[in-house]
Amino acid sequence: MKRELKSQIIDSLTQQITESNYIYFTDISTLNVESTNRLRRLCFNRNVKLKVVKNSLLKKAIEKSGKDFSQLMGVLTGPTSIMIADVGNIPAKLIVDFQKNFKLTYPVLKAAYIDETCFVGNDQLNVLVNLKSKNELIGDVVNLLQSPIKNVISSLQSSGQKLSGILKTMSEK
Repeated sequence: MKRELKSQIIDSLTQQITESNYIYFTDISTLNVESTNRLRRLCFNRNVKLKVVKNSLLKKAIEKSGKDFSQLMGVLTGPTSIMIADVGNIPAKLIVDFQKNFKLTYPVLKAAYIDETCFVGNDQLNVLVNLKSKNELIGDVVNLLQSPIKNVISSLQSSGQKLSGILKTMSEK
């Protein structure tokens, strides 16, 4: 590979790593062509970018990105592919669904970088699947804020009905 092409690949990877807060490092090396194509199609449908990269180029891109990947440098051995997404738990759900639907043990999660937090090892998949996205967290906060207001309104409505019932009964007597 020519130096110019390597430089272009490194710059492209650096830009993607810099712009994303959700990066998964996986191993898909044991998948056959059919399974790899299924995984790529699934990634495309869920808006996840899947790239197979050389570790040496990836390490250079990581160094240029300015983010702290020091805990993840140890996993950059052997075949590595990266998944870049806009939502933190989508790649984890994708991996779990793929493994379950096709009864495979691959792809294997090597590590994940989620909002400056590092998760290392395939055993972290369950933790990553249960992470809530920013929109889900905002929805939870809104629901928590609405709950007391709903209680007050329903109390006022039921109290008003009781009061009108009592007044009606007293006026009839």
